Amino acid sequence: MSLVKLTASSLAIAAVSATAAAARDNVQIAGSSTVLPYATIVAEAFGENFDFPTPVVESGGSSAGLKRFCEGVGENTIDIANASRAIREGEVAACAEAGVTDIIEVRIGYDGIVFASDINGNSFEFTPEHWYKAMAAEHFVDGELVANTLSNWNEVDPALPDQAIQAFIPGTKHGTREVFEEKVVLAGCEEGGFFQAMLDSGVDEDTAEDKCMGIRTDGLAVDIDGDYTETLARIDSNKDGIGVFGLAFYENNTDKLQVATMAGIVPTTESISTGEYPVSRPLFFYIKKAHIGVIPGLKEFAEFFISDDIAGPAGPLAAYGLVSDPALGDTQSAVANEDVMGNAM
Repeated sequence: MSLVKLTASSLAIAAVSATAAAARDNVQIAGSSTVLPYATIVAEAFGENFDFPTPVVESGGSSAGLKRFCEGVGENTIDIANASRAIREGEVAACAEAGVTDIIEVRIGYDGIVFASDINGNSFEFTPEHWYKAMAAEHFVDGELVANTLSNWNEVDPALPDQAIQAFIPGTKHGTREVFEEKVVLAGCEEGGFFQAMLDSGVDEDTAEDKCMGIRTDGLAVDIDGDYTETLARIDSNKDGIGVFGLAFYENNTDKLQVATMAGIVPTTESISTGEYPVSRPLFFYIKKAHIGVIPGLKEFAEFFISDDIAGPAGPLAAYGLVSDPALGDTQSAVANEDVMGNAM
């Protein structure tokens, strides 16, 4: 392994907590439930193949993980935040206020968001417009917003099955929720002409977007704050339920779930890698650069995670369902050089 030069920030941590490495010798990670299984696979392999302890990986959601990441620097804060969305400007600002000024963004690959239901139930062929009509708190009808009263999928579209609407969607602390709202619900609002109708009636663009993405609260859309196993359990107890999952989780539970098409496309690693499947997103983790050289094995773990053998198309993460990033080599160089966000190092 190459020696890692301590940065000024690293030295600052060492000065505050000279025994940081001795007090905590394992990498600590928290965040996205979508990234969780990938990070767990890598952590276990890292512990088996390197002379460092196995990293501790926790879930909690992208927003919760990034909040913990931005609490500060030092041994009592996590080293890596997993995220199923890019870090937001407000989160970068919160990090900076707490002294986390050098952040390394690592894109590990891509995943699709899929809509799955009980394997023995009805099959669905969805469009984003279907989900907008089913999930929106209000619909824009005859020039005004009215409460959404649709309660059956065949009321959304007669071509859909006669089945009560019961959706289990990611809670607001999950990065998947943001993608669901923007790439499915908002896209469906635009696809159906409802967004433009609001603009034409004098509604400003920000308000129109908010109205498009406002989710009903009458019990037909249920926020899931836990991970995908909770969503699966809800479907197991309510066979009418349709859940929002990451592709990898679905592919590892095909004995229990069937997946819907979206806009006529079946979600697969191939349809996601080509961009044909419309609901996909990049997955990330974020490294606190100030902890490199202080927390043993941190950089080594990051480099191992995105190595060709692990994150490449023939690696174990692809076998689990991750769509390999065609620009993985660029990410490897960025981590090797410890490039931080907003800088060309």
